[in-house]
Amino acid sequence: MSIQNHLEIAVKKAFVEIFETEIPTVEFQATRKEFDGDITIVVFAFLRFVKGNPVQIGTQIGEYLKENVSLVTDFNVVKGFLNISINPSFFVDTFYEIYQTENYGITNPAPTDKAVMVEYSSPNTNKPLHLGHVRNNLLGFSVAEIIAASGKKVYKTQIINDRGIHICKSMLAWQKFGNAETPESTGLKGDKLVGNYYVAFDKAYKEEINNLIAEGKTEEEAKKQAPILLEAQEMLRKWEAGDKEVVNLWKTMNQWVYDGFAVSYKNLGVTFDKNYYESETYLLGKDCVQDGLDKGVFFKKEDGSVWIDLSDEGLDEKLVLRGDGTSVYITQDLGTAIQRFQEFDINALTYTVGNEQDYHFKVLFLILKKLGFSWADNMYHLSYGMVDLPTGKMKSREGTVVDADDLMDEMVNTAREISQELGKLEGYTQEKKEELYNIIGMGALKYYILKVDPKKRILFDPKESIDFNGNTGPFIQYTYARIQSILRKADFDYTAQQQVELSDKELAVVKTLQLYPETVQLAAKNHSPALIANYTYDLVKEYNSFYQSSYILGCEEENVKIFRTQLSAQVGDTIKSAFNLLGIDVPERM
Repeated sequence: MSIQNHLEIAVKKAFVEIFETEIPTVEFQATRKEFDGDITIVVFAFLRFVKGNPVQIGTQIGEYLKENVSLVTDFNVVKGFLNISINPSFFVDTFYEIYQTENYGITNPAPTDKAVMVEYSSPNTNKPLHLGHVRNNLLGFSVAEIIAASGKKVYKTQIINDRGIHICKSMLAWQKFGNAETPESTGLKGDKLVGNYYVAFDKAYKEEINNLIAEGKTEEEAKKQAPILLEAQEMLRKWEAGDKEVVNLWKTMNQWVYDGFAVSYKNLGVTFDKNYYESETYLLGKDCVQDGLDKGVFFKKEDGSVWIDLSDEGLDEKLVLRGDGTSVYITQDLGTAIQRFQEFDINALTYTVGNEQDYHFKVLFLILKKLGFSWADNMYHLSYGMVDLPTGKMKSREGTVVDADDLMDEMVNTAREISQELGKLEGYTQEKKEELYNIIGMGALKYYILKVDPKKRILFDPKESIDFNGNTGPFIQYTYARIQSILRKADFDYTAQQQVELSDKELAVVKTLQLYPETVQLAAKNHSPALIANYTYDLVKEYNSFYQSSYILGCEEENVKIFRTQLSAQVGDTIKSAFNLLGIDVPERM
């Protein structure tokens, strides 16, 4: 039984005996370097269940543990944190429990549990994926993997925005300027080809606006009366009416984009279990609106439009259906959410969408709750900040977007240049070298983005991300490769349990290892890959400190040599496990 399990049982018992109340869980974290202790219990988390001063509560719990739990030797309380000192001998047993556990830190889902759905990516089919999509995809995929590792079945999904005026703009520009070119005839990825025509439309549109202004129109009149915009609006009406020629062009160009997206997703290393398409969902939700009217949740205005009044929630009135009976975004989001809970055996749904949509999701969840759906309490908006580059903000209409494919290529090229400068790849075939450059470059990109709390804005510096020192993906990958080198050289059996007295450096590594399961659970609860990323960096720092001060294969004491090899192997396995949750590969050699 792990230290956390021992302490959790004892803390729960303490709450019953001292406070006559039950608590569902106990939250642990690593003890900060400046304080005495081996593991820390977060007292603040208990204030939901018992009123009082956190220091007093922590002291009472600490005294109970010291008196009743043999592995606890001492404690101290700092504000709302209870730092526990553990009998050092217990950490040897803890290590071997970790070492002998298959897939340490990963919990299998219970067969009876309902699943969780995570939505991410959700691109438009009028342009390629860009830097913002990169963060979205990496976050959504990683959160899905972390939730799965915490013991839930997970479905990954996206809704593709494949209809609307923006799609028609690309289609019309291709008709006008495209000369029937295709991805095959140009050698361009389909999403890039279609994106070029979105930019071409905007260029032509601006020219027509300027011409109309020169003829005496106001800017507002010119924007509305530009012929190319009127043609795009007419094309949208034809699409909605099922015009065969327009629909066929729409299907053809969308397929070009889907083929392009598939390449980008493969290179990013993300997958989906189900794709939804806005062209199939935009009519969903109308029945839900009628249901809301019948229940008195919604009300109708004189023009026939349907609204909900959320003023009692500190918000305002929200339109859910236009007067002409057409949907707004919230309508189809209501319908899509309901459909997903009908189609899949899920009880929770997470949306990975930028923080500019915070208000939208607050409204969506409130409406679903008012409509009586109990699962609405388990809906979560994984709201994230934007990604900036040192060169500034991106604008898709003007073609100045940081293209996701170009960014990935740049990362791999940078990894190639740095690796060639270091000159440690003798004996590698060119194919193996290219594979390694990809692992390092993509690892750098993913780690740099995922190590930051999702809510924070990122200034992404490609060169900084690929540094082989500091809190970077390549630094952690290099440590993993170093460990694999040690294990390849270990020409002895290192499977048996040993009796050893841990040094301070070894103890620090074991203490960090035993926090991994708790970190996975916390990361799932908080929808935060950053917790996994920074845990892995902490583990690597502790291991490197041990590595630099200790003989491993050169140790003369056989039992210590075996233990240190085992310790190295477990650190390597945990790095690989944690990086899997981030969607990052690790190289066997570097």
